[in-house]
Amino acid sequence: MGTFFIQFFTSKYIYVPFLTWFFIQLFKVIWDLVATKKFNFKRILGAGGMPSSHSAVVMSITTMIGKEYGVASSIFAACLIFSCVVMYDAAGVRRAAGKQAVLLNKIVQTPGLSGLEVQEKLVEVLGHTPTQVIVGAIIGILVGLIF
Repeated sequence: MGTFFIQFFTSKYIYVPFLTWFFIQLFKVIWDLVATKKFNFKRILGAGGMPSSHSAVVMSITTMIGKEYGVASSIFAACLIFSCVVMYDAAGVRRAAGKQAVLLNKIVQTPGLSGLEVQEKLVEVLGHTPTQVIVGAIIGILVGLIF
């Protein structure tokens, strides 16, 4: 059991993507602090914003797999397809859900327009712009090439 944990935590395929995610999210917290002069700890786990940590994470591991096993390998193909699905979802489905949340929050807050009583606002920052996804992917590729 001990060797499992040692192998798990010393595998670059585990710690590099995790650290990539952590440092991008930390960057977002610091950027938000500088921009708003308010510390928002929720930002460390929150989705959305520049750059896309989701894209960076999946592309870092995809790049490392491509370097080790070759771009013609089946594991690289699986990682690349998975990465494309994640990035498409970030810029497509989740972004659309975020836009819908903005609209629904406005409707609920408009007096006389809705008789609904809502306890909390819907999360509006869910997805990414295509630029945020591309920048995240570039960061991920660079991290994967370094490790």
